[in-house]
Amino acid sequence: MSSTSQKHRNFVAEPMGEKPVTDLAGIGEVLGKRLETAGFDKAYVVLGQFLILKKDKELFQEWMKETCSANSKQSADCYQCLKDWCDEFL
Repeated sequence: MSSTSQKHRNFVAEPMGEKPVTDLAGIGEVLGKRLETAGFDKAYVVLGQFLILKKDKELFQEWMKETCSANSKQSADCYQCLKDWCDEFL
């Protein structure tokens, strides 16, 4: 298993609440702005899309690429962050 970033560990460590989209692993300022522009301003809104796509890694990464031009590492980090959060809290 690959190591996770501190940002990932911080996100997965507690309930999501009203966290901004930029708190998700793999989402920095630029991707965060793109997601916000597309209507995904909070982490829980991205989680909703993740669940709509049935937690499917390939579909989620494709959605991120289309929605905010995320590269494969960014989308993989975000996917793993949401997956680990779901494993912990759902």
